[in-house]
Amino acid sequence: MNPSQPSGPAKGHAPLTGVLVMAHGTPGTPEEIEPFYTSIRGGRHPTPELLADLVKRYDAMGGISPLAHRTRRQVDGLAVALEAMAPGVYVVGYGAKHTSPRIEDGIAALAAAHVGQIIGVVLTPHQSSLGSGEYLRRAGEAAAATTPPSQFVGIPSWHRAPGFADLLASRTGTALAALTPSQRQKTSVFFTAHSLPARVIAEGDPYPDQVHQSAADIACLLDLDIIDDLDWGVAWQSAGRTADPWIGPDLLAEIRRVAADGATSVVVCPVGFVSDHLEVLFDLDIEAAGLARSLGMTFARTPSLNDDPEFLDILANVIRSATASAPR
Repeated sequence: MNPSQPSGPAKGHAPLTGVLVMAHGTPGTPEEIEPFYTSIRGGRHPTPELLADLVKRYDAMGGISPLAHRTRRQVDGLAVALEAMAPGVYVVGYGAKHTSPRIEDGIAALAAAHVGQIIGVVLTPHQSSLGSGEYLRRAGEAAAATTPPSQFVGIPSWHRAPGFADLLASRTGTALAALTPSQRQKTSVFFTAHSLPARVIAEGDPYPDQVHQSAADIACLLDLDIIDDLDWGVAWQSAGRTADPWIGPDLLAEIRRVAADGATSVVVCPVGFVSDHLEVLFDLDIEAAGLARSLGMTFARTPSLNDDPEFLDILANVIRSATASAPR
């Protein structure tokens, strides 16, 4: 399917509600890496050293990230889930922050489908002014600029959607159960999310608190506080390369700390990510895992949600709830 075209009811059926799924985007070919990196940097071209380092990271994953493919499957799977729950009601489109089709293209495609309103959802569970807030702002501005203006309803966060913590708890529990007795002599569990500049804390951004809420919800479901020789916490990863301080503690620093304290295994649940991509396949599976093993510890990571039907059903119910509460 053409990624710029929305998925939904058959031609001739008038859908009531459009859904714009938004994601970060990723280069689809090695040639797209430099313009992608330039977009991330706000239009500033990366230095040759920075570009070479990013290319090296993609090469370590096989040349390019699978995120574009994973995201397309999530969008198509969400359309299937919504159609099964509410036949003929939804048409689903896609827009990316840094690659084509852009968020604005997705809004235009849905407006051309003559939907009555557009629900915007970002493929990140937690709310942030620098994350979901920026996506929703762009989508809202694009919706207001259509002719006639489209009604837009954004979903700021969905980290406490019914079933979401349970799904991640199940995966975390499976990872813990797979450890051998010698590996789980002393285990550290980290729930991770993408770090942001530390200034967002002073600005009252809800992101850090929501990530901690996700971690606490999962820990409660698994009774992690009462398991002998196990500790858990939140760690941050994939901080940008700027002079500004970023939210910590950093995952790599935490791995070194627990190794010094005698940990025999590290289990990571990346609660802030819903798909396999650079921050998971390189930053965790290669960089963090390599560090843990070099320090004599076993490393395990929970599988990414990707297009798991159970996850997409949870997201579909989030959208249906937003539709029901949206003004008409």
